[in-house]
Amino acid sequence: MLRSVGQAPVTGSGKDPRASALGAAVSRLRRELAGNPGRFPDRDIAEDELAVLAAMAQGGQSDIQRMRRSLLLIAGAIGSVSALGPALMQVRHAVDLFGQSPGPVR
Repeated sequence: MLRSVGQAPVTGSGKDPRASALGAAVSRLRRELAGNPGRFPDRDIAEDELAVLAAMAQGGQSDIQRMRRSLLLIAGAIGSVSALGPALMQVRHAVDLFGQSPGPVR
């Protein structure tokens, strides 16, 4: 399969695997955030920024600067909630995938 320089790799479904990873990570963190009984003042900020990331993943956008901004806001909003740490790290790793150059064509 050939692809143009700079074009994102795709899976058999035609969707960028990085977007799929981001969508899955955001979904996990959203579920865990919704299930967390703790009350913290910036929960709404975290939920809003997760919605931004979910929209980017769904729409195929890859504005890495905006993704990183959202990640920082989410981390700041829920950073002290240790139970959400693993899910937050999964989102971070998914965002980091967009900062890397695409892998080899297969």
